Parts: sequence; structure tokens; C-alpha cells
Amino acid sequence: MEIAFTRAQRRKLASQIFVGVCVAAAGIALIALGLIMFSLFTKGFSGIDTMVFTHDTPGPDSHGGLRNAIVGSIMMCTLAMMIAVFIGVLAGTWLAEIGGDSKYGHAVRFLNDVLLSAPSILIGLFIYEMMVRPMHGFSGWAGAVALGVLATPVVTRTTEDILNLQPNALREAGMALGASQWVTVRKIIWKAASAGLLTGGLLGFARISGETAPILFTSLNNQFFSTDMSQPIASLPVVIYQFAMSPFDIWQELAWAGALLITATVLAINILGRWVARDKDHR
Repeated sequence: MEIAFTRAQRRKLASQIFVGVCVAAAGIALIALGLIMFSLFTKGFSGIDTMVFTHDTPGPDSHGGLRNAIVGSIMMCTLAMMIAVFIGVLAGTWLAEIGGDSKYGHAVRFLNDVLLSAPSILIGLFIYEMMVRPMHGFSGWAGAVALGVLATPVVTRTTEDILNLQPNALREAGMALGASQWVTVRKIIWKAASAGLLTGGLLGFARISGETAPILFTSLNNQFFSTDMSQPIASLPVVIYQFAMSPFDIWQELAWAGALLITATVLAINILGRWVARDKDHR
């Protein structure tokens, strides 16, 4: 016995199947995320104590902390974001307000998209050839530049998208008052898009905070506490990589603790970015 479906019934059935597949995919992703967070919390929380923040990375099979790695990561990521925000905001503003529709603008946008999806290890190798080899040594400066190159396309793309969402009435109002295009962008458009620009910066920071490959090619590592950016400097991702591969239980415990710290930081940054954008939308 054949069951005939009307066109409306077929569309409804197809819609229900599509929604069901989407819900199932989202559920699988949430389950995977929950399992990752559960593993990090159960294995990393026991290793977090005051020693983690007050002592440097230890020698083999001895107690210590992650102070030098935490400070090194903060220093390199901060400098990298200064580079990324300066270049990314200006580049995104140019694409959105000035030359985005020109051939040069399309080329810049295409190259930015390519850089956005480029493997981080290639960026590390490029900075190694540009900075590490000519300077005859690894350094925190090289690590910060590599991370800045990774974060810049994120900030550029976010800036362009946010500025394109701003109503043209704001630009017309600034021009009507006799303000130049630069003054209009700087005092009106950027101010109106401030929450989105901040979100782009936070997303860029979250993008680079856990990178390991470019750091291995640029700043390498340092077992001791150091704030000299001209020398090799420690970072959390590299310490996690080194300690997780070791046979020492103390090192593995510190690796899990460091992984939990990075994950919690990235999660907090993403939540903060969402909250800032949502708070701005409700005003």
C-alpha cells in the first residue's frame, strides 16, 4: 500500500529530518566538549595549587610550578595582540571604509583569508627564517611576532565585518557636520563598533593562547624564570607538550594543570566576548 505525500508534507518531513540531523550533530559536539572538559578538570584540578603560580618548572622527577611559563605566555601574547590589534584594526577599517571594493581590496581580503587558515607551523617556520636565523638565536620577540601574525587576520576579518554592519546614516551624519572621513571613522564608527572590535581582539587572543608549533620554532623554551625577550623564554603550550610526553608523574600532573589553565582562560575570554557583544546589543 503506497502512502502518497503532498508537497507540503514532503517539505515538512525534509525540514524535520534536517533539524534532527542538526540537533544530533550539536549534541555530539557538546558531548565531546563535555568529555574534554571532564578529563581536563579531573586530571588537572588536583595539580593546581599555590606552587603552580609561585615556582618555576622543575627538573626531572622533582616538584615545581609553572610561574615562568605563565609569565612568558602572558608577555608574548600581550605583545602579539598589540601587533595584531594595531595592524588588524587598520587593515579591517581600510577594507570596510575605503578600498574594499577595489581590485587591491579583493586581493588583500583573499590573502587575509588564506592567512586565516594557514597552518600555524608554517607561520612559525616563516618567522624562524626571518628572525631566528638572522639573529642567531631563539627569542621571545620572535615568538610574539609569530603569534601576532596568527592573530592579525582574525582581528582584520572581525573588524571588517563589524564596521560593515554599522549603518551608513552614521557616516552621512559625520560628513554632514563637515568632518573628514578619517575623523568620522575614528570618532563615530569606531565608537559605535567598540564592542565588536573588543570581541575581535578577544577572539584573536583566544586563537593564539594555546599555540605550540610556532613557539617551538621561535622562542623555544626556558626552564628558568626570565623576562628578557631577546632570549629563549618559557610558555605554557611548550611546557605542556614537553611535560605530557615525559615519563615523570609530577611533570604529567603539571602538564594537565597547565592545559586546564589554558582551557579555562580561553573559555573565559570567549564568554567575555559574547557577553560584551550581547550587552552592547541590548543598549
